[in-house]
Amino acid sequence: MTARDDLPNEINTALRWPLFLTRLGMGAETIVRAFWPFWSVIFAVLAFLMLGLQDYLPVEAVWTVIGISGLGALWAFVRGVRRFSWPTQASALARLDATLPGNPILASMDSQAIGAGDAASSTVWKAHQARMVARLKNARAAEPDLRVAKADPFALRYVAVLAFLVAGVFGSVLKVQTVSAMGPTGSDLASGPTWEGWLEPPYYTGLPSIYLNDIDVAQLETPQGSRVTLRFYGEVGALSVSETVSGSVSPIATPEDLIAASTNTAQEFNVEQSGRLEIDGPGGRSWNVVATPDRAPEVNRDGEIEVSYDGEAQIPFTAKDDYAVANGTMRIELALDAVNRRYGLRIDPESRAMIELPLPMPIAGDRSEFTETLVDNFSEHPWANLPVTISLSVVDEADQMGEAPSEVIDLPGRRFFDPMAAAIIDLRRSLLWNRENAADIAMLMRAISHRPDDVFRSSTDFLRLRTIMRRVEALSQVQMTDDQQAEISQAMWDLALRLEEGDLEDALERLQRAQDRLSEAMRNGASDQEIAELMQELREATDDYLRQLSRQAQRDAQENPDQEMTQNQNQNMMEMSQNDLQEMMDRIQELMEQGRMAEAQEALEQLRQMMENMQVTQGQGQQGQSPGEQAMEGLAETLRDQQGLSDQAFRDLQEQFNPGQQGQQGQQPGQQQGQQGQGQQQGQGQQPGQQPGQGQNGEGQSLEESLAERQRALRQELNRQSQNLPGAGTEAGDAAREALDRAEGAMEGAEEALRGDDLAGAIDNQSEAMEALREGMRNLGEAMAQQQQQGQGQQGMADGTDPGQQRDPLGRNVGSNGQIGSNENLLQGEDVYRRARELLDEIRRRSGEGERPEEELEYLERLLDRF
Repeated sequence: MTARDDLPNEINTALRWPLFLTRLGMGAETIVRAFWPFWSVIFAVLAFLMLGLQDYLPVEAVWTVIGISGLGALWAFVRGVRRFSWPTQASALARLDATLPGNPILASMDSQAIGAGDAASSTVWKAHQARMVARLKNARAAEPDLRVAKADPFALRYVAVLAFLVAGVFGSVLKVQTVSAMGPTGSDLASGPTWEGWLEPPYYTGLPSIYLNDIDVAQLETPQGSRVTLRFYGEVGALSVSETVSGSVSPIATPEDLIAASTNTAQEFNVEQSGRLEIDGPGGRSWNVVATPDRAPEVNRDGEIEVSYDGEAQIPFTAKDDYAVANGTMRIELALDAVNRRYGLRIDPESRAMIELPLPMPIAGDRSEFTETLVDNFSEHPWANLPVTISLSVVDEADQMGEAPSEVIDLPGRRFFDPMAAAIIDLRRSLLWNRENAADIAMLMRAISHRPDDVFRSSTDFLRLRTIMRRVEALSQVQMTDDQQAEISQAMWDLALRLEEGDLEDALERLQRAQDRLSEAMRNGASDQEIAELMQELREATDDYLRQLSRQAQRDAQENPDQEMTQNQNQNMMEMSQNDLQEMMDRIQELMEQGRMAEAQEALEQLRQMMENMQVTQGQGQQGQSPGEQAMEGLAETLRDQQGLSDQAFRDLQEQFNPGQQGQQGQQPGQQQGQQGQGQQQGQGQQPGQQPGQGQNGEGQSLEESLAERQRALRQELNRQSQNLPGAGTEAGDAAREALDRAEGAMEGAEEALRGDDLAGAIDNQSEAMEALREGMRNLGEAMAQQQQQGQGQQGMADGTDPGQQRDPLGRNVGSNGQIGSNENLLQGEDVYRRARELLDEIRRRSGEGERPEEELEYLERLLDRF
């Protein structure tokens, strides 16, 4: 079998395109392997030039790089030419035949060498070649192998390609031509000297750079501080520059200076003033440059200062600059000349640093002109509500400062409407004004707390004030340190807040307090912002009180249906809807906004009377209470008495460490007046938890024995109440009895401790007794709720009353299952949508207040999800 060099027609037809493509692929392999160093050098040089790196290097370094690159490219090209050879057809056939199973191309080109005259052998040979030719129909071009990793182990070709791509994105092809102007080459000398120039405004202006070669106008306007860059190419000394815009005063030039200037191929200077810029020589130009000055920024306070109820101040201001304001500062200093130097302010104040606050700047957007608001709370600062000098200043990017005219205002701070809280805040300010006021402050504290029963709602508040007073008295005898001054001032601030806010758990007390504070604010001429805050507090307190009334009415209806029927028959019951209350409060706010304070005070008094009537009505409905209600009220009264007795024991314990202090300070909260000793009773009334006829005698009975007797009476009363508890046989009822037994045991321990003059031990036992009482009341409430649920299924409608006609204290119908709700007198028309929007906005506002209880926040979230 021998091979033939020529291709039969059928083979040539079948392999024409696969063979052609295979040969091209082999040619690509040869080109890549031969010329990859050449195109790597070319890509690297182009990247260097397109990125403009030649502009940052000396001319000599640039031409050195270009020369080395040229030699490298020449070597790579010669190497490639020597290694390049176009693949022959035979090599392409061999490559293609190797990709086919059985090498059919070579088999098709073979001729029979043995047995050519044998017919059988010829037949077999022809069949074999026919099969080989049939396989050629599946021939596909061989895939070229363009890998040169073995020749380029460091992948330098990829580095060159990456640099070229980066240059294509961030550079410019036009920068390549700048190389031709570098150095006194023959082409440059033949074409004559040339120049290039750029004018770059300061970065903060946001203005673009100017290519001076494209500027044909005679006058050029640019911001002051712009940078001029000039470069000269060609014959050295053929081009020169003269300018008066930099403002520099040159000394008398020597011949050497002139020679150096004429050979300088690049110049840079800043435009500091208007003047003339001229390039002398072939192709030179001149401009009258107008330097636009960068004006200083401006700032002014804009609008009135708004102060919220809690003392947070909002100080609006406006600022502007011809380009952008960088930052600003507010400075606050005490205006001593404007201070009313009376009382604690009559002596010179202690030295205190000025207040410096950064002005808020727009986070995004234009800073050339804007309006912002500085928000801060100065209530705890010693200068709060005193005259201060306020000044605003801003700085631009050029470090130029602009200031607003200083003005004297009262430093915004929280205002206190509770008389005792306001007095403590005044004393706190005197202490921070100068610690030498400490002795006077202690004396004034004694004076304002002389009759504590009239001014303190809680003995805890009085004890806090007395502790602060003793601390101030002690430190007034020595030099008070800064830390001690700060500690006492913080304690006075916390006490004032507690007195101002009061006990928010009691809805009724909160409502009355909100009414009093709003009335006091109207009488004192408070600002609109403060009155709006107090009005909102009144609305919230009223809503809280109404919710408590509704829940109580619902519990009463569930536990005692007969009582609810009695209430419906009561003709004196106060019935009004929550809409009526809302309308009345809207009317009060409208009168206040119109400045009709007298009428607003009268309307507020009417609202107070209406709420008091509702309280009376609620009290009338308590007649005929169930045994469970009576037991709960009895236990609550016992708990209050035990709390009062514990407070008295604590005060007596305090008195042991400060003998005779009561006689100096006056009476304490809950303590009676007129203690004379000769068998006289201690009070005008009774101590908390004291039974009628019990008291501290001046003869034959010590104070501890008196307290022990009162503790014994409370224990006996608790024992009596435990015998009549409802809920017997239920788990909650048994738990309530067990808790009350623990409370009775703790009371017995307290009684024994009192008889043994162990006040500290008695207070511990009394605390255990109160905790057990609270637990017993909770368990008793659960037992009553279980009995009520069991009885609901049996009661049904057997009493013949229509639950839908029952009413709560506000006159709203109570549903058949005790749920509060009514479809009477609903808003109609547009008022429906207005009220719905108001309610939805209020729900969103309350849901964003993180200090609210977790249960309330979850409830508000459910409301938002539903509606």
